[in-house]
Parts: sequence; structure tokens; C-alpha cells
Amino acid sequence: MIYIRLLWTFFKIGAFTFGGGYAMLPLVESEVMAHGWMDEQDIVNFIAVSESTPGSFAINVATYVGEEVAGIAGSVCATLGVVLPSFIIILIIAGCYKKFRDSGIIKGCMSGLKPAVVGLIGASVISVGREVFIPDGLAVEIFKAAGTYVSAGILVIALILSFKKVHPIIIIILSAILGIAAGYIA
Repeated sequence: MIYIRLLWTFFKIGAFTFGGGYAMLPLVESEVMAHGWMDEQDIVNFIAVSESTPGSFAINVATYVGEEVAGIAGSVCATLGVVLPSFIIILIIAGCYKKFRDSGIIKGCMSGLKPAVVGLIGASVISVGREVFIPDGLAVEIFKAAGTYVSAGILVIALILSFKKVHPIIIIILSAILGIAAGYIA
């Protein structure tokens, strides 16, 4: 049954994702594509859309995929699946935190998880970047397409604004405006 499959798939994603929504991208991409629910281009498109919509990235992904696969009931199952592990884990941690907060094992676990999260986010950047900049593979034609230079320009502007601590909402709005303007010009 599709609803149980959505619930279980996103429960696994929620249970094994540490570090937020971007750290979950490789797992989401792998699971969603393995089930044949979406292709890589659809996932990349949704990532762009989810950044401009309010709410948690993980919940947006689960809700969107669930709705695409099985309608509103599917979105409820997927969203519930991605949220339940965190809810359960936080309840357990809150109950045990005071007792184990100074534990060497807990500190060691956190020290090991931090670099793994950075690696997962880096893998997501490479995966999404490859799909955005070289969707058909690396070829000379890429350097002839105006879209490549527009995308690269928007990326550079977004990076500069990020380092200058411009609010992310302004960067997202500006990037959307630049993308729309480039679409009309091209």
C-alpha cells in the first residue's frame, strides 16, 4: 500500500537525517528515485521551490513528494513519517538530557556527527549543482548556453551576499527576480 510505503520511507529519512533538511537531500534523492516517484530534475526543481516557501525544508520535501505520489493522504503520511522520528527522539533526549549531558560517549557522538553532516550537505551541493549546471553532462555546448552564465552569475551574487550577511530571504527574492528577468530576456 502506497501510504504505508510513504510513511515508512520518510520515517527512515527522518530517523537517519542529522543536521537539518540539506543533510537529508542525498537520502531523499536516493529513496525517492529508487521508488520511481520522481526523477532527479523534479527533485532539483522542488528544492528551488521549497527554498522560496515558508516552513521546514524536510517537511516541505515530504509533503510535496507525498502529494505528488498519492495526493493529500500521501502528503499527510509522508509528512508524518518525516516528523515522527524527531518527535520520538526529542522526547527521549529531553527525558534523559540532565543525566547524560556530560557523558564522554554523548560528546563523542556529537563530535562524530558534525563532520558527517557537513559531508552530507557537501554531497547535496555537488548533486544539485551538477543537475543545475551540467544536466546533460559536461560538454562544450554548455559554455555556449546563456543559461549557464546566468545561473553562474546568480550563484556568485548569492554567495557574495551570503558572505556579506545579507538576509537569506532577500537573497532568495533577488535570485528569483534575476532568474525571471533572465528567462524573459533569453
